[in-house]
Amino acid sequence: MRYEVKAVMSGQGTVHLELEANSEEEARRQVVEQGGMVLSIRRSFSGFSLKAKSHFPLVHFSQELLSLQIAGLSLVESIETLLEKEQDSSNRKIIQNILDRLYEGVTFSQALQEFPQAFPPLYIATVRASERTGDLAEALTRFITYQTQMEFVRKKLVGASIYPVLLLVIGFLVSIFLMVFVVPKFSAIYDDMGSDLPWLSLLLIKWGQFVHERGWELAIGALALLIAAGYTVSRSTFRASVMQFLWRIPAIGERMRVYQLARFYKTLGMLLRGGIPITQALEMVSGLLQAHFRPKVAAAAKHIREGRTISSAMELEGLTTAVGNRMLRVGERTGLMGDMMERIGNFHDEEIARWVEWTTKLIEPLLMAVIGIVIGGIIILMYMPIFELAGSIN
Repeated sequence: MRYEVKAVMSGQGTVHLELEANSEEEARRQVVEQGGMVLSIRRSFSGFSLKAKSHFPLVHFSQELLSLQIAGLSLVESIETLLEKEQDSSNRKIIQNILDRLYEGVTFSQALQEFPQAFPPLYIATVRASERTGDLAEALTRFITYQTQMEFVRKKLVGASIYPVLLLVIGFLVSIFLMVFVVPKFSAIYDDMGSDLPWLSLLLIKWGQFVHERGWELAIGALALLIAAGYTVSRSTFRASVMQFLWRIPAIGERMRVYQLARFYKTLGMLLRGGIPITQALEMVSGLLQAHFRPKVAAAAKHIREGRTISSAMELEGLTTAVGNRMLRVGERTGLMGDMMERIGNFHDEEIARWVEWTTKLIEPLLMAVIGIVIGGIIILMYMPIFELAGSIN
């Protein structure tokens, strides 16, 4: 769920934020963790809005800015060029305000901080780290690569789920069509045959008669049930309960954990390569993880501050796998911890991709078999009286 928050942030004054959170309390906690004070908060129903809400194209903006930087333009000249070509009015306003702040002499990261709805904390931190080294192009390259990889994994997971969902929807619609429109027609034909029929066929005929006599009541009840189901699914408590249930299933819970760790290490690796200290990077990454991971991340940061190695702190809090822990130790010996963490993230992404592919190949034929049995069973039960009648004539 998304929440619109009005808050006072240290060094920024009053800002308007849009946060992704499971509940209002979690949204408040995110603001407090960033050193802010919440003035007001309300649920955002942008998905049902009649007016389309503009979304700042962060990756596209970064790619164009990178190209201009590589071409040799200064930062101000690059922003001026992007402002000239921008067509969307809301995006133009953001870029214009950033340009005005640069004219006033503030740093690029400080200008971006004033628009948290467009520039996430990870992006701002990456830019701020590049200001110390003077290599903005390298920072933009790292962020674009990171976002591209994350988007690729997300699209791969969504793409793998499309076909099974499509099978379920089509099978459900065909079954509903048979039960609501076809079965009542057959029940009217078989009405005079008496009770010399298989009990399942009799049950199907009774259903057809019920639909024929009380179709409107059934439609209203189905609509009410659909609305109640939609409301239940929209509740954060219900979704949290479903997620907790999935986490308890060993096969699924372990894969969900590996997926979370892949995001965790990829983001952490990007921040470390940008020159951000490990403890600060852990605090920033914590908000990207599921709620039950966050205390472990805070505990791992505490262990590192107390002098433990990164690999031992991660292992102690269960934030790594056997392979990941060995790779962390290699990173500690070579000093390339940022690169190694990104490799850990890529390794776990490939592991998840293989599992999704294998699961999809297993589920698709099972779904087709179940749908075929359900639809075929309904058709056989509808024609069973005809078979009985033909047998009695013979």
